[in-house]
Amino acid sequence: MAEIAMQFDIAAPRDVVLAALDTHDGLTGWWTTDVDRDEGGVLLLDFPDAPEPFRLRRERADRDRVVWTNVGTFPPHWAGTWISWEFADQPGGPGRTRLLFRHGGWQPGTEEGVPMVAGTWAELIVRLKDYAQSGKVQPYFVKAPGHSA
Repeated sequence: MAEIAMQFDIAAPRDVVLAALDTHDGLTGWWTTDVDRDEGGVLLLDFPDAPEPFRLRRERADRDRVVWTNVGTFPPHWAGTWISWEFADQPGGPGRTRLLFRHGGWQPGTEEGVPMVAGTWAELIVRLKDYAQSGKVQPYFVKAPGHSA
């Protein structure tokens, strides 16, 4: 089964990186401007021209790991996949975080979409790292005000 995996170092403390992955302000700082949570706590991430939001259930969010499971029907090739962000200390000093990103659980027949998704994650990770290090808000996906899918 295919899996996307990337490791990267961020010159920011774990708590800052955790907030970037687990708060509204954090997620809108690097991923998409349209982030919400439903009544069950499922993350709703909406993107320009998407017919419906991505739905990610938070399985875990602490100083060691953030894990989400896709529970939506869109995008179809994400069905049943999971995303994990594992925190470790970065060599070279305190206040620095090493992050191991993984996106797995791809179902048979969906592997052809993995390279495109991996490319998008690479772009997103650059934004996440920059946001955590500088606080500069620059989400990759920006929905026009008043626009809904």
